[in-house]
Amino acid sequence: MTDHPLDAPSLALIDACSEASLALLESNLTPHGILAASRTAAAVARRYTRIFGRDAAICVMAMCGSGVPALEEGAVASLDALAAQQAPNGQIPKYVDPEGQDADFWYLGCIDATLWWLIAVDHVRRHGEVGGSHWSDSVERAIGWLLAQEHQHFRLLQQNEASDWADIMPRSGYVLYTNALWFEVKRRFALCHAEETHHHFNHLFNPFQRDLPHYHRARLLQHYARRGRRDPGLYLSFVNLAVVGDEGDVFGNLLAIQGGLADEAMAHSITNAIEATHAGGTHPVRVVLHPLSQQHSLWRAYMGRHRQNLMHQYHNGGIWPFVGGFWVMALAKLGLHSAGWTELEKLARANARDDWRFTEWFHGRTLAPMGMAGQSWNAATFLLARRALQGDCTAW
Repeated sequence: MTDHPLDAPSLALIDACSEASLALLESNLTPHGILAASRTAAAVARRYTRIFGRDAAICVMAMCGSGVPALEEGAVASLDALAAQQAPNGQIPKYVDPEGQDADFWYLGCIDATLWWLIAVDHVRRHGEVGGSHWSDSVERAIGWLLAQEHQHFRLLQQNEASDWADIMPRSGYVLYTNALWFEVKRRFALCHAEETHHHFNHLFNPFQRDLPHYHRARLLQHYARRGRRDPGLYLSFVNLAVVGDEGDVFGNLLAIQGGLADEAMAHSITNAIEATHAGGTHPVRVVLHPLSQQHSLWRAYMGRHRQNLMHQYHNGGIWPFVGGFWVMALAKLGLHSAGWTELEKLARANARDDWRFTEWFHGRTLAPMGMAGQSWNAATFLLARRALQGDCTAW
């Protein structure tokens, strides 16, 4: 390791977390693919013992290139299991059960499961033992399903609210996180209109630029988005007709850096904005910089169900270690390796809490551990983040 500020105990902790991460992925692996979490009574009751489209795809990227035969095979099995339950219209399910008996598509759809599945397919084709045409029929149908939801001028995907990973947040219309993934899919599969996607992404989600878009509907959306707001140094979390999200979606912004949508100036603006709010502190980064209160105009009644998504909790400002892995990857991409190693150590400490519990999320203020134990994507993104800092091409 080079260009890091860590002492020997910190490096030992990182090594221990790498070993624990590989062990957790192996223990959560079934013959049909990787489960979202370790099999506990609570996880079974909440259906975390399923192969989730987004969770499994992120895990697949870490398992592929691990050099562990069981994990390499499990990466392919996970993608196979999701493809086997692909809908006739091409959509990849939110999750399937390990026995292939159940496929779920969420209340208003789950648009990012298909996006992540495609990204993982490309990753395994490039770094795994499958050929370039593996899953070709499923890939064609998945891309077709996504194209049917693409606006024919903006070349951005449209979606319902609460229909991606942040499924208790009111983001809808054009969503930052989803369209960062869409551009990544376009780049990896050489799809048409990628430049238009790139252009409109930066004009709709960053409407504070001086230049005005040529398309009159884009100008109107930009006007609504700017009205009464200051430039936060971040992309907006979503843009809908006269409604936008300025709560500071960390994950979506990090993916914009990772996928090359943010130029160097914007990328550094994002990292500076995240650091200015002390979004990490002693723990990995929060997923929202300015959580929505119950008095906020965007608040929805479903956000208070089970008191789960209140301020500084869950998707509304909780600390998710797996997103902390993408924070490290963004820092590595920007050449901020010293900061990246420091954040990787924080990530290792979070995963190590309570005897390597790999806790799902932590309260954004109290740092209390919340959610399920044994989260597979915590382990996966830790491994990917370390690879990124080491310059390993299998990181992304």
